[in-house]
Amino acid sequence: MTAAARPPLLDLRGVDVTLGGRLAVEQAELTVRRGDLLGLLGPNGAGKTTLLRAALGLVPLSAGHVLIDGLPPARARHLIGYVPQRHEFAWDFPIDIAGAVLSGRTRSLGRVRRPRPADRAAVDEALELVGLGDLRRRPIGELSGGQRQRVLVARALAVQPQLLLLDEPFTGVDVPTQDLLNDLFRQLADDDKGLLMTTHDLAAAARTCTRVALLNRTVVARGGPSLLADPEQMLRAFGLDTAIGAAA
Repeated sequence: MTAAARPPLLDLRGVDVTLGGRLAVEQAELTVRRGDLLGLLGPNGAGKTTLLRAALGLVPLSAGHVLIDGLPPARARHLIGYVPQRHEFAWDFPIDIAGAVLSGRTRSLGRVRRPRPADRAAVDEALELVGLGDLRRRPIGELSGGQRQRVLVARALAVQPQLLLLDEPFTGVDVPTQDLLNDLFRQLADDDKGLLMTTHDLAAAARTCTRVALLNRTVVARGGPSLLADPEQMLRAFGLDTAIGAAA
């Protein structure tokens, strides 16, 4: 099968998600293909995290469908790496960096929960990719914000995914960590992986992403990074203040 004939790594069509009796995502349409680094931007409460969770199969759909490389999410977990926001991880758990990254491979460990050589090799590779190989035995409770973010990225990469979903990976990290992650994400896209990243950082998205989509409950616009300089589209997604800033 040629690259053009392959299904998208992520295909969301007509997706509605209802949470607490409120329509949080409405008729969302989004695709991520191999080589994409797609930035998903929108105001607080726009449904960005909800859309990621819908892609993971963690929230039920009221309408529409989600396919991962042609498969429903429940049958495609082995293809997906997920980086949640940092506050969602238990940083007070008594475990070191290597153990935290290994926890990303829970599904492959089986009932015995004993890591195999392949599991250890995947952890080692992921740690090297995020620059934490020398700190593997450091307790996670002693890490800085930037180091914690790199642990979460390594944990997702240890799955050896084809599709990487990232929820606000640049929030609260130092500049060296942001630069390292920017370079890593571009490298993964160049290696034929697909990435979908939510972010509030318009400048980082413009520099890093191959494509962007603007979300405000539904996808209001999509295109190249130059879309972020379009005041009309930014007004539709964010409102007046951000639109003026984008045009400045």
